[in-house]
Amino acid sequence: MKEVGNIVLDTPRVHLKWQSIVWLALLLLLLFLLDVGLGSVKIPISDVFKTLLGRPIDNEAWQAIILKIRLPRSITAILAGAALSIGGLQMQTLFRNPLAGPSVLGITAGASLGVAAVMLAAGSATTAFSIHQLGIGGSWLIIIAATLGGALVLIAILAISFKIRDNVVMLIVGIMVANITIAIVSIWQFFSDPEQIQEYILWTFGSLGGVTNKQLGVLSIIVSLGVLFTFFLSKTLNVLLLGENYAQSMGLNIRRSRFMIIGVTSLLAGAITGFCGPIGFVGIAVPHLTRSFLNTSDHRVLVPSCVLVGGILMLLCDIISQVPGSQTVLPVNAVTAMIGSPIVIWIIIKRRNLKSSF
Repeated sequence: MKEVGNIVLDTPRVHLKWQSIVWLALLLLLLFLLDVGLGSVKIPISDVFKTLLGRPIDNEAWQAIILKIRLPRSITAILAGAALSIGGLQMQTLFRNPLAGPSVLGITAGASLGVAAVMLAAGSATTAFSIHQLGIGGSWLIIIAATLGGALVLIAILAISFKIRDNVVMLIVGIMVANITIAIVSIWQFFSDPEQIQEYILWTFGSLGGVTNKQLGVLSIIVSLGVLFTFFLSKTLNVLLLGENYAQSMGLNIRRSRFMIIGVTSLLAGAITGFCGPIGFVGIAVPHLTRSFLNTSDHRVLVPSCVLVGGILMLLCDIISQVPGSQTVLPVNAVTAMIGSPIVIWIIIKRRNLKSSF
């Protein structure tokens, strides 16, 4: 077996890890079917399968529930898990920091700032239009506001990245930018009406069920392109694990690589925040969980694995958040925190030194 840094190059072991990816894909499929089949309305599993296969069933209401509510929500869960996990993987590799995640550059906070500008600062007329008429998760106005907010922070971070060469300093700058946006939102909340604050807080809980079929198509394209581009960056990410000095000696353009990685991560994190609201812990927990499960730092394996593990974790969180058999729906952001935090703690206790992967 040959290793460079922590990057596994042994061919038999790589084949073994691809077999693990196949098992992860099967588990993802199982949880996907389970997520579509479970809910407050009990639907026979046979009717679920018939509907998914495009066959008609006797109960049209059940068919509508599956196709218009449960199926889009389950696909959104997979896309959100994949995007946030890939974003976290890239940030942890770029900064070589086990605590880095998609929100570390302030993109999520910037998206929240955009939403706050609509819900808190624009007045009750705009809020009533965007929330009550279109719905929190289904409002294009909210999605556009979140995207613009994240884009403004992205432009600021990219401008700073051209002047700063140290990734650790970039990490600190990202955290400071996030703190500034959070402070602005807090000031707006202080001067806003209770009704507006309540609507904004509901958005911050996160939701997988507010994405319409049309919006799901847009989200699918964004996430697919982001994941595909990240896979093509696998070699660059592997080289960055060996250190910037070594990467430069191999001819890697650090600034251009940083620009591409930050851009892709911002696109993924901004899209998920815009369509689903802020969802935490997935981007931090999944890369560590995947490295621990596969025992590799090779991004050729980690990128597709993080997509699958992220989808699995989000589907599991969605199943738990719905409390199958009841009418209660828990905030998905709270469920991801309850599940993601113990995972990170378990990995820390098991591996003891997370920096060994970087």
